[in-house]
Amino acid sequence: MTPQQARERFAAARVARLATLDPSGRPHLVPIVFAVDGDTVYSAIDDKPKRTTELRRLDNVRANPSVSLLVDHYDEDWSKLWWVRADGTGRVLEAGTAEAEHAITLLAERYPQQRAVGAVLAIDVARWSGWRSD
Repeated sequence: MTPQQARERFAAARVARLATLDPSGRPHLVPIVFAVDGDTVYSAIDDKPKRTTELRRLDNVRANPSVSLLVDHYDEDWSKLWWVRADGTGRVLEAGTAEAEHAITLLAERYPQQRAVGAVLAIDVARWSGWRSD
């Protein structure tokens, strides 16, 4: 799979898994919704019930901006399996900045239920990679 094909499959997926590292080096993995703009992936803190909008993923990115994202497709017919990984550098965008507003617009177009209430996570992808069984 070429990097362009990987980015296209990634952009078409509905959910990704975000991997960050906490300050002690322990991995932290969470599912996210996202929007892709070129080689940047955006995800916003939304209004689904949470204890706080200051989430561990944001703290982790502030401490160590190296992140990975994964999307995949599973099928009982294993000839249809595929996965794509996006490795890059994360940035936390404070609500109200021009880039954060742009990201929220992209997210709302993809997910009408999206109601951003906090910071936006931007991941600048340095490497798109993937595999497919066909």
